[in-house]
Amino acid sequence: MTTKILVPELGESVLEATVSRWLKKEGEPVNVGEVLVELETDKVNLEVGAKSSGVLAKIEVPEGGDVKVGEVLGTIDDAEHGKQPEAAAQKEAPQPEKVAEKQPESVRKDGRESEKQVAPQLTPVAARLARENNVDVSQLSGTGTQGRVTKTDVEQFLQGEEKVDESENQAPVESEAIKAESEPISQPEKPSAVSPAQRPEERSRMSRRRRTIAQRLLEAHQGTAMLTTFNEIDMSAVMDLRKRRNEEFQKRYGVKLGFMSFFAKAAISALKAFPRLNAEIQGEEIVLKHYYDIGMAIGSEEGLVVPVLRAADQLSFAEIEKQIKDFVEKTEQGKLAIEDLRGGTFTITNGGVFGSLLSTPILNTPEVGILGLHKIEERPVALNGQVAIRPMMYVALSYDHRIVDGREAVQFLVHIKQLLEDPAWMLVEG
Repeated sequence: MTTKILVPELGESVLEATVSRWLKKEGEPVNVGEVLVELETDKVNLEVGAKSSGVLAKIEVPEGGDVKVGEVLGTIDDAEHGKQPEAAAQKEAPQPEKVAEKQPESVRKDGRESEKQVAPQLTPVAARLARENNVDVSQLSGTGTQGRVTKTDVEQFLQGEEKVDESENQAPVESEAIKAESEPISQPEKPSAVSPAQRPEERSRMSRRRRTIAQRLLEAHQGTAMLTTFNEIDMSAVMDLRKRRNEEFQKRYGVKLGFMSFFAKAAISALKAFPRLNAEIQGEEIVLKHYYDIGMAIGSEEGLVVPVLRAADQLSFAEIEKQIKDFVEKTEQGKLAIEDLRGGTFTITNGGVFGSLLSTPILNTPEVGILGLHKIEERPVALNGQVAIRPMMYVALSYDHRIVDGREAVQFLVHIKQLLEDPAWMLVEG
């Protein structure tokens, strides 16, 4: 009996996916519930498990192929469950005279068997990069959450190998240079045209998520009247509060008191004061939303993702910090669910964690507002008629000018500035 491996429901408004990686090969045995293949959507990665035990008889869609909900990915032969396929048995039982030939292949550095053994410890992107470059992942050490190997770990390993190769080739180069000193100096030849082989390029297909990000960013530029306004915030009060309360806060709630919870609270207060920034355009109608689902932009290896804090106005500082920490861990592990990313009424993005001093964030449509945070930097400012050094942050608000006026946008940022420079007002507002 043959069982089809089907593309499952991918979530709300997600109809297509790309086959990211097959974890089993044709002819290999599988068990019920065992993960067979990873699918990449424009939002998250999904794992498809076996519905029955048997042998993976055929892979219908190879890695890199695009599929839709309900399409057949492959088939499982139930009749062969518990039996070793003849082809697989022949591969696993080499003839004695060929053992010597196969030994180098078993220890070769293609990384597939090692990768298979430690797959749970790799992020999906790191696993793909290791496979493409024939890296033995057993030699990698992870710096991600819970010791997971990330894309950066693989890239650093590859750079280390390049340096080793360069050092191995250094001695012959030096000996040739010494030899050249004893030879008469000849007239230099005219430089020849650089051949294409001397100008290496690397070409790779864009991931489905990157393609979707590119498409949506283009739509945001073409489909909205986007403008950006700026202000700056003296972060002294918030930094002093965090310094005094962070240790006690961490002991009580098990999470650090970060800046994002302050900005989330301040943004919600500003959205209540200027409701058009918590709206969207549907046809010729403006839909004002009286709930506050705040998106928190997080950078990942495959691009930006925006998990959403549901009903953020009802969350405490500790609950906001815990959810943000959980989102970051899920992003690093590739375990964000569709539900984590669905919807959103307003977005906050923090380019300051990467060192950005100033930027213009792009709208996360159909939202009409996004708040951009930046690096905190000590700068001289005028204070009570004197020059003082203060930790300052530039903030940016990009908005859809079709329904949000410049006056509202400026006042929105001023409202946030006032709350951050005197955070006691957040407690007064509840």
